[in-house]
Amino acid sequence: MAMRLNNQNIIDIAPLPAPKHIQEGQPLPQETGQKVLKARQAIRDILHGQDTHRLAVIIGPCSIHDPEAAIQYAEQLKQVADRVQDHLLVIARTYFEKPRTTVGWKGLINDPRLDGSCDIEEGLELARSILLKINHLGMPCATEFLDPVTPQYISDLISWSAIGARTTESQTHREMASGLSMPVGLKNGTDGGLQVALNAMVAARHPQSFIGVNAEGITSIIKTNGNPDRHLVLRGGGGRVNYNPDDISKAVQCLSQEGIHRPVMVDCSHGNSEKDHTRQVPVARSVVNQFAEGQRAIMGLLIESNLNPGNQKWEAGKALKKGVSITDACIGWEDTEHLLEELAETLDKSANKAPV
Repeated sequence: MAMRLNNQNIIDIAPLPAPKHIQEGQPLPQETGQKVLKARQAIRDILHGQDTHRLAVIIGPCSIHDPEAAIQYAEQLKQVADRVQDHLLVIARTYFEKPRTTVGWKGLINDPRLDGSCDIEEGLELARSILLKINHLGMPCATEFLDPVTPQYISDLISWSAIGARTTESQTHREMASGLSMPVGLKNGTDGGLQVALNAMVAARHPQSFIGVNAEGITSIIKTNGNPDRHLVLRGGGGRVNYNPDDISKAVQCLSQEGIHRPVMVDCSHGNSEKDHTRQVPVARSVVNQFAEGQRAIMGLLIESNLNPGNQKWEAGKALKKGVSITDACIGWEDTEHLLEELAETLDKSANKAPV
């Protein structure tokens, strides 16, 4: 019997279409491309202190699993975003890849039919179609990049990206961040510690060389300039929150060598909400009040929100309620609308305070 050296545990290897092929099938209109560039610059202006009075708010479903509900959410969000635009730069959270602690649904790109068939080609095409529609509405889009190949397929439609708590320590993701064309938020580790994110901030600003794929899908050597538009995302962890004034001051001090005017975003969910989605509201209020009271190193918030509150359990073939998360629990639309308007009002009052 011949000895098998390779692919002993592999069932199948199926080639994906090249990124260029997917992009040509769903091209980026020039007008939409200009919207993406404008949104990226607006985030940079906040990050580097050219826009000192607004906060960026990344808000939307923990993960997108229903394209129809995602578009409905974006349409509603656009109306609120327009009303609060003088004080908040609202960016739609459009997450298609989900890191799992063990196993589970890994996101729309990996399993677009939610049945375990894992047709990734279909998932990439579906993700791109959703991003095209949401950007066309005039809503900038944000995502977490998990697989280092994914950006080649959809990054032209993304205005802000995250590197998650589970991957901030990964060399592969730090290298990827160094080459991304949009601002990148790097989360602190799942234990709540800052050091891995601080190290990632340094690594991502430096030039890197690594193995990746080009637009034709060919394995290539990728060389980057480094990304100047990085910031920290405080998400709590290890049984502790880290959005309080002392936590933010400590983070700012640790980041002082990076030369970024406003380097801190607060994730109102995860460890900071103590796994209670309703606590995102008081966390957001606290952070915005800190900004209004003078902590100007804060650049924004990350909030998990959906059409309807809470979450539901996903099982292959199971009927799902519309607009309810199948991953982390989210606040519902009514709370979302009220919260954004309240935060904008807080900033408005702060801006109009008579000098003492």
